[in-house]
Amino acid sequence: MSFGQFISILRARWVVALVLLGITASVTLVVSLLLPKQYAAVATVVMDSKPDPVAAFNTGALLLPSVIATQVDVIESDRVALRVVRDLKLADNPQIRDQWKEETKGQGSVELWLADSLKKKLEVKPSRESNVINVTYKSPDPKFAAGLANAFVRAYLSTTVELRVDPARQYSSFFENRAKEAREALEKAQTNLSAFQREKGIIANDERLDVENARLNELSSQVVGLQAITAESSSRQTQAQGSSADKLQEVLGSQIVGGLKLDLTRAEARLQELSAKLGDSHPQIVELKANIAETRQRMDAETKKITGGVTVSANINRQREGEIKNALEAQRVKVLRLKEVRDEGAVLTREVESAQRSYDAVLARLNQSSLESQATQSNISVLSEATPPMEPAGPKVVLNTILSIVLGTFLGIAAALVLELMDRRVRSPEDLSESLGVPVLGALPKPMAKRNLALRSSMQQRLLTGGGAAPAAGVQ
Repeated sequence: MSFGQFISILRARWVVALVLLGITASVTLVVSLLLPKQYAAVATVVMDSKPDPVAAFNTGALLLPSVIATQVDVIESDRVALRVVRDLKLADNPQIRDQWKEETKGQGSVELWLADSLKKKLEVKPSRESNVINVTYKSPDPKFAAGLANAFVRAYLSTTVELRVDPARQYSSFFENRAKEAREALEKAQTNLSAFQREKGIIANDERLDVENARLNELSSQVVGLQAITAESSSRQTQAQGSSADKLQEVLGSQIVGGLKLDLTRAEARLQELSAKLGDSHPQIVELKANIAETRQRMDAETKKITGGVTVSANINRQREGEIKNALEAQRVKVLRLKEVRDEGAVLTREVESAQRSYDAVLARLNQSSLESQATQSNISVLSEATPPMEPAGPKVVLNTILSIVLGTFLGIAAALVLELMDRRVRSPEDLSESLGVPVLGALPKPMAKRNLALRSSMQQRLLTGGGAAPAAGVQ
C-alpha cells in the first residue's frame, strides 16, 4: 500500500476514525473526571555508608545495586506489611473485618488480606545512582497516605534491626555453647600439664635442662683431657717397662739418681786410675769394685722406684678416665631423659596454648555477637517523613486526555484499514491497476474538477485581454 492509497482510504473512512477518536477521548475524559482523587505521600530513607560502630566493618562496599534492590524487596515484603497492620492495629477495626468477611467469606487471615491490600497501593523506588529509597503510598485521603508511608518506613526500620539482631542472637547462643566447651578443654589441658609437672618434679624445665647440658659438656671436656693424660702416661709406662727406663724424665730429673750416677762415674774413674797402678787383686781395687756394684744396685733400685710411680700414675689416670666416662654416660642418659620429659611437657604446653587461643577466639566472637544482638540501630536512617500532599497525584486529566487522543487516532486508523480490507474499493488508478493487472491509459476528471478547470481558463483569458475587474466580480 502506497502513501497515496493510505490517504485515499482515510479520506473515504474519516467518519469512522473521527467517531472512534471522539468516543475514546470522551470516555477517557469522563472516567478521569469520575474517578476519585488519589494522593501520593512520599517518605525517603537512606543507607549509611559509614563504618558500623558495632560490627566494626565498612558498609560502603555493601551499597551495591543488588543490595539496594534487596532493600526494596524487604520494604515490599509481607513481613513489613504485616508489621504495619499490627502496629496500626488495623485488624481490630470492625468495618475492616466486615469488609474482609464480605470479600473472602471469612477464609484466610485478616492480617494477610490487609497486608496484600496495603501492598497494592505501595510503590518503592530507589533513587538513581544513590543509596536513597523513596517509599510512596497512594490513597484518597492525604493524611491516611502520609500515615501509611511513615508506617511502612517505621516497620522497615524495625524489620531491618530484627534481621540483623536475630542472627546475632542465634550466633551468640552458638558461641556461648562453644565457649563453655573451649573453657572445659582449656581447664583439662591445664590440669594435665600441672599433674605432669608435679609427677616429674619440674618447675623450670628449660633451666634445669640447661644446667644438665652444661654439666654434660663439662664431663665431656674432662674425658677428653683425661684421655690425653692417660695416653701420655701409658706411653711413659711402656717406656719405663722397657730398656730405656733410665731415659725417663722423672729418672733424669731425680737428684738421688743423679747423685748416684755422679758417685758411680767417680768410682769408675778411680777404678781405672788404680787398675793402672795396682792389680786386680789389690784390696783397694776389690773394695772399689764392690762400691761400684753397690752404687749400681742402688741406682737400679731408685730407677725401678721411679718407674713404678709412673706405672701407678698411669693406672690412676686410666681409672679416673673410666670413672669420668661412666659419669659422662650417666649424665648423657639423664639429659636424654630430661629432653624426653621436656618434649612431653612441650606437647602438653602446646595443648594448653592451643586451647587458650581457641577459647580466646570463641570468647571474642561471643562478645561481638552478644554486642550485635543488643543493637537497636541499623545503617538505615529516615531522610524525610511523609506529609499529607496538597495536590492529588491522580487521575491526571490532561495526560489521560492526550493519551486517549493518541490512542483514539490509532484506533480510528486501524478501524478504517480493517473496514477497507473487509470492503475493498477502487479509489485511485493504482488500485485499478493492481486489481486488474493492466496498465491505466487515462483517467476522466470529476465533474466539479472540470468546472473548476473552465473557470480558471476563462479567468486567464480575461487577464490577458486586460479586463480583470469583471472576472473578479463574477468570482465573488
